[in-house]
Amino acid sequence: MRRIIKVFFKFLSIILALGLFLSALAFGFFNYYNSPPETPASITGEDPALRLEDESSLFLEVRNGESARSVGARLEAAGIIRSQYFWHVLSRIKKEHIKTGTYLIKLPQSQMEIHSLLVAGEQLLIRVTIPEGATLRKAAIILEEAGICKAEDFLAAASSQALLDQYNIPGRTMEGYLFPDTYLFPLSFPPERVIQAMADNFFRRLLEWVPETFLLTLGMDEINDKIILASIIEREYRIAEEAALMAGVFHNRLGINMALQSCATVEYIITEIQGRPHPQILYNRDLEIRDPYNTYLRTGLPPGPISAPGAVAILAAFYPVPSDYLYFRLTDPNAGRHYFSRTFDEHIRAGAFYLKGN
Repeated sequence: MRRIIKVFFKFLSIILALGLFLSALAFGFFNYYNSPPETPASITGEDPALRLEDESSLFLEVRNGESARSVGARLEAAGIIRSQYFWHVLSRIKKEHIKTGTYLIKLPQSQMEIHSLLVAGEQLLIRVTIPEGATLRKAAIILEEAGICKAEDFLAAASSQALLDQYNIPGRTMEGYLFPDTYLFPLSFPPERVIQAMADNFFRRLLEWVPETFLLTLGMDEINDKIILASIIEREYRIAEEAALMAGVFHNRLGINMALQSCATVEYIITEIQGRPHPQILYNRDLEIRDPYNTYLRTGLPPGPISAPGAVAILAAFYPVPSDYLYFRLTDPNAGRHYFSRTFDEHIRAGAFYLKGN
């Protein structure tokens, strides 16, 4: 009996020793393949979805529909991980899908750390600012330079009838309805989603400033008229306290069927419709350009907004200051202050005083 017990414990000790040996071997195997390679990453440029920002930062793009196995093969080829097969085993064990997007990987990192980053979808977000008064074309250029989306794709999405219908916008583009703000977008983000984020922001802000009951009484066509007016005010005012007074002037002109005579609309024709450089000065020939947006030749509002209005211009358009003014003229370029007049003669005299003062 004692001999049997002795043999049993000897066998058990061998089993335990073997188990410890195999555990240590497995632990060593795991640590080795999980740890980053000792040699630095070698990005050859053959894979455009992998690029080194510096020695310790890697941009990785996981393409739409790409499998975890494909990502592992690319990471191994670039020297970021030791083995794509270990990556594949890790993916099978975790049973969580990696997310499409662009990621910033700080090197060196273990396979588990990289895999967890892709599974969590913690994408690299780029901060981009669209300034007040920007047109769709200018916003498109800003977004392309930031690597968010191509300018031509953004402009195409901004003219998408599906998106216009989604937000019930009566115009031909989203001009004026993409709120100027600072956004965080992933690299290579779908332009339709960029448009939706900016439009959602616009209507969310609008509801903060204007009661929903008031908006419902107006209807979308009248709201659109106010956004068109706000886009003009955005390009005209210099100091905030004058914006609502300018809105009142434009309302007075509309009320008597007088041309708005906004230089900003002529500049829009030159830069956005004709594609010419922004003019330093407008000549008489510019004011005579035959175009629906020319508010010197046509009465009423132009066909659509001419810029992305900010909070000041939007509030001014919805809540203009009543007055009997019909004119305003810039008299202090440094302060951005305008002189408001009731008659044309008074308007001319204000210009004469300004020139004499200079």
